[in-house]
Amino acid sequence: MAVFKHLVVVKFKEGVAVQDVLKGMEKLVSEVDAVKSFEWGQDIESHEMLRQGFTHAFLMTFDKKEDYTAFTSHPSHIEFSATFVAAIDKFVVLDFPSVVAKSPA
Repeated sequence: MAVFKHLVVVKFKEGVAVQDVLKGMEKLVSEVDAVKSFEWGQDIESHEMLRQGFTHAFLMTFDKKEDYTAFTSHPSHIEFSATFVAAIDKFVVLDFPSVVAKSPA
């Protein structure tokens, strides 16, 4: 069975302390064993026209969809979600089983 991915792409509100949000997210994923890996990054290369205002991407990996479902109802996730949503202007979320076309070397 394919691993399950949770991808969130965001544009933070003006004046938000992004580092505080990032620390909160790192704390969240450290508290929930179902999260197998967590990666994030800030766009530094895309043209504004292509970026459409989005600046950060967050990617979580789970062994299976059921682990992701458990994550969404975890008390730490529910608590952090309120803080996260208040800090963002707009976002896109994609949840999907991963298809590996080329494995890391």
